[in-house]
Amino acid sequence: MEQLLRAQLHTKTLRAFGSSGGGCISEGYAYYTDTGPVFVKVNRRAQARQMFEGEMASLEALRNTGLVRVPKPMKVIDLPGGGAVFVMEHLKMKSLGSQASKLGEQMADLHLYNQKLREKSKAQQNTVGCGAEDAEPRGVTKFGFHTVTCCGFIPQVNEWQDDWPTFFTRHRLQAQLDLIEKDYADRETQELWSRLQVKIPELFSGIEIVPALLHGDLWSGNVAEDEQGPIIYDPASFYGHSEFELAIASMFGGFPRSFFTAYHQKIPKAPGFDKRLLLYQLFNYLNHWNHFGREYRSPSLGMMRKLLR
Repeated sequence: MEQLLRAQLHTKTLRAFGSSGGGCISEGYAYYTDTGPVFVKVNRRAQARQMFEGEMASLEALRNTGLVRVPKPMKVIDLPGGGAVFVMEHLKMKSLGSQASKLGEQMADLHLYNQKLREKSKAQQNTVGCGAEDAEPRGVTKFGFHTVTCCGFIPQVNEWQDDWPTFFTRHRLQAQLDLIEKDYADRETQELWSRLQVKIPELFSGIEIVPALLHGDLWSGNVAEDEQGPIIYDPASFYGHSEFELAIASMFGGFPRSFFTAYHQKIPKAPGFDKRLLLYQLFNYLNHWNHFGREYRSPSLGMMRKLLR
């Protein structure tokens, strides 16, 4: 692999440093190169290129807002024996702590970014003498993303939809439940889902949802900080409901209260927030069931029963 990296990165220097590590999905290595330190993710699955290309597109989208700090993506490279590697900027990170409040503010700003783009575009269109050639990006009006992204190793369909409940039900919940049906044929899950899916539109009654650019997998293992401030990484981005982002952030610990306080000072909770949060947490439990096995069956079914009350 190191010979391949030297050739693809056009570097004579390729010296490993630190200790290699692995997350739940990929292995990670750090190298010094002629142009600076890089971090290399390695995955030997057949769909690794698709997974890494989705991550690269996500990092680019987040980085282009100028509102959150992410590692600069560099290159996806196929491995000769199968799989791929993803090369990005190496950042020396530590666990999120003192920067949690700042990250909460930044995530709220990120979630408001597309809405502000749309408002600015509308104002420009209503300004006399402002030609189309002068207009800045107009913002996104639908829910989805321009490419497939993976939450863990599961590809997510991001086909554009006008309606958020339709997008979320079809491309997130139903997609996860289809995998569970294929692997487990769990009758109780299907019975609960048949009752729950007809109730989902009620949870969104009376609220307006503007597409927001999301990190898409904002758990504590995908956030950090350094001396310059907070950092987010390993995204699975798409344009969706901003509340979706907070579900996994509130599930497994690691986010201090100050993160949520700072976030909600900029984006207050809308009516029905708490029950919708359960719906979004259901997606994460189902995704964990598909990744890690039946230990997540019980919390998945428990969440479905809560939503049916």
